[in-house]
Amino acid sequence: MDRTELMKEKKRIVVKVGSSTLTHEETGDMNLTTMERLVRILTDLSNSGKEVVLVSSGAIAVGRKTMNIAERPKEQDLKQACAAIGQSRLMMVYERLFAEYNKVPAQVLITKDTMINDRMRRNARSTFMRLLAMGTIPVVNENDTVATDEIEFGDNDTLSAIVAALIHADLLIVLSDQDGFFTDDPRTNPDAKLVEEITYITDELEAMAKGAGSDVGTGGMAAKISAARVANDAGADMVIANGNDMNNLRRVLEGKNIGTLFRAHRNENFHLIDYLQRKAHS
Repeated sequence: MDRTELMKEKKRIVVKVGSSTLTHEETGDMNLTTMERLVRILTDLSNSGKEVVLVSSGAIAVGRKTMNIAERPKEQDLKQACAAIGQSRLMMVYERLFAEYNKVPAQVLITKDTMINDRMRRNARSTFMRLLAMGTIPVVNENDTVATDEIEFGDNDTLSAIVAALIHADLLIVLSDQDGFFTDDPRTNPDAKLVEEITYITDELEAMAKGAGSDVGTGGMAAKISAARVANDAGADMVIANGNDMNNLRRVLEGKNIGTLFRAHRNENFHLIDYLQRKAHS
């Protein structure tokens, strides 16, 4: 099936956007133009009848900028303090932008502990289903304010894949500061080639992935490959696309050859709870 036909079938979509996309590289302030375009496109998707969930980074970056902290904090309590400050400011901006288009966002903060606990995980899924049925757009982030090293997801690429698996999403779109998955880091190797489509994630593919490439992000390409494995095993296609041009989000859903498409291959042996428990002890 080609991309155009594939994307026509997508009804429940998770979109992940990273801190480096939401903030200006030069100043660390929120990129309001990018955020407005993101909100407008997500609202339009929701208005067209699709169910949309946004996994949004940025809380620590925004809190850090608010408090004039130059470098990304390393101390756990300082990170959590920045997250507490930044999350409310981030949601305030989302609230105002969504209100411009008469759309209601809903904040959902998750910890790994929430997902490992059977009752809490079922409650989280039920809440997502009700929010989507009500026509809202859930805005998800890790609850950095209370998470600890032992129970944190570590990056929102992983969180977005887990959310996609939890709600049985059809598609996960990860908006990155790169055009997709490359054979090497294109910032240092001009011969690096974009891989347009991946049907199966091999060990060789994972070895190509690099670490985070910005001062505000935590994921990097390795985390995106890990997220793709989870999403694909759960039955969701995943696309990595460049979020610096927010219209790429629309192009992906139109079936254009944008970014890298990871084709779903539902793994009958994949169980979200088993994956989370393994990750909790890794």
